[in-house]
Amino acid sequence: MNNNHIRNSVAVALLLGAAAAQAASGHSIVPEKSQLSRLCRDCAFVSEVHNETRQGKTSGVGVVGGAVVGGLLGNRVGGGTGKALLTVGGAAAGGYAGNQIEKNSKKYTVWVVRLVNKDGSRRTREFRNDPQLRAGDTVVSRDGRLTRQ
Repeated sequence: MNNNHIRNSVAVALLLGAAAAQAASGHSIVPEKSQLSRLCRDCAFVSEVHNETRQGKTSGVGVVGGAVVGGLLGNRVGGGTGKALLTVGGAAAGGYAGNQIEKNSKKYTVWVVRLVNKDGSRRTREFRNDPQLRAGDTVVSRDGRLTRQ
């Protein structure tokens, strides 16, 4: 083996290792045109996969419960017109805090998959469960599911 062949082999290995590390870390990979041209009609290139935490939807229970507790606490402090202001302020602050607590208690994780279609257009899909995909995968979309090719 000559030195050029060894250098080229090392360069290719480094590039492949960097691409694998990039794919594993959730970074985006840009497909080459030749990769896109080989895709089937219903296929796409996975350019990125990462997860995000979403706050849950509130039902209003947190707001009402927080407002009642905040209003009661505010009512116990002060006297005269100050008591009324503290009651209203406590209710408002308690309602806000109760709403935030309810949102946080209903947090959930989504997996965000960014896709590049054969024509170069891009789309994003979100899943509540890990789709077991990685950047660099080729997938086909059937019946709302992405399956690795």
